[in-house]
Amino acid sequence: MRRGGRYGPGVCDTTWPDELPATQRRRVPALIGAGILTVAMAVLTGLTVWSRYFTDTGTLRWLDVAVGVVAVAAAPVLLWRPVPAAVLLTVLALLSPAATPAASTAALLVAQRRPSPVAAAVAAGGIAAQAVQGAWRPSGGLTYGWWLVLIVAAYGALFGWGALARSRRALIASLRERARRAEAEQGRRVAEARAAERARIAGEMHDVLAHRLSLIATYAGALEYRPDAPAEQLTHAAGVIRTGVHQALDELREVITVLRDDEHPDTPPQPTLADLARLVEESRAAGMRVRLADEVTDAGALPAATGRTAYRVVQEALTNARKHAAGAPVDVTLTGAPGGRLVIEVTNPVPASPARPALPGTGTGLIGLTERVRLAGGELDHGAAAGRFRLHAWLAWPA
Repeated sequence: MRRGGRYGPGVCDTTWPDELPATQRRRVPALIGAGILTVAMAVLTGLTVWSRYFTDTGTLRWLDVAVGVVAVAAAPVLLWRPVPAAVLLTVLALLSPAATPAASTAALLVAQRRPSPVAAAVAAGGIAAQAVQGAWRPSGGLTYGWWLVLIVAAYGALFGWGALARSRRALIASLRERARRAEAEQGRRVAEARAAERARIAGEMHDVLAHRLSLIATYAGALEYRPDAPAEQLTHAAGVIRTGVHQALDELREVITVLRDDEHPDTPPQPTLADLARLVEESRAAGMRVRLADEVTDAGALPAATGRTAYRVVQEALTNARKHAAGAPVDVTLTGAPGGRLVIEVTNPVPASPARPALPGTGTGLIGLTERVRLAGGELDHGAAAGRFRLHAWLAWPA
């Protein structure tokens, strides 16, 4: 973005640093660091050369100055090429103490940015260079032995400090990567939870509304195929359709309420095996011929979740019979006792030619029902054989 100067847009325009390209924004800190390093090395090298100016001969003075200039010029290269620059500075440290500040800094930067073997080799080279330099140009006030001890201690400290900084940087990078992965994993879990919730919504809406809407469609079909029926029957069918629509809307509202808040205080109870008789009566009122054989022992001891699953099995079976075998008799048999299994079997004849077209469906009702039964610890199978359609399911019934 271009911003105008004091005399208006376009005059003395300036490109602000925070609006530079990413590569240029990364170069700015590096250039600043190189400038600071160069100034620091120039000060330290100048002090080193000045401290030896009055004790060395003229030739060595000029050698110190030349080596110092080269060392200061090579110092910024450490930020981009630390190992080659460190090797050059170590060689210069053989010739003059003017390269000692830059060579020591090189050992530190290499330890921070390169693996330990490389950093140890650079530190060992620096110690060897300082040992040769100390033997050739000893410093006043210290014996050669103490000089070596100080050099080894100094380079050891630099190596340890750099390795510690490198380990800390690696740990921070590892923690950031772990946090990134955890965030990605959390996002994946949220997506899976959303998908599971959508599947749950679809299953609940299918179970609750398919039965009710199929009853409405049955009565509407009767009105369509029997327009000459007595007025009382037509009025009764219209009333049943109106009541069924209202019930379907109420049930849909109940499902949405349950899905929004599982702990809603006004949430109605879910159907159980005790509501099966009412379900059969609704189907009979719609004109279905349903025979219910309930041979369950101690139905009150059946767990609520198992009873709800059994209710959904019978509900889906009656809905499918109403869709695909309208007018055919349906037999519903339930057997079981605590400590065994609850067995559900629903059968009906397969009509050779239906009296009217089958009601539309998605074809996923039995698939979802099979998954529901498996989650409840049971099994379900279905199919047509010998002219009859049979749905058989069993659910575990703990003692």
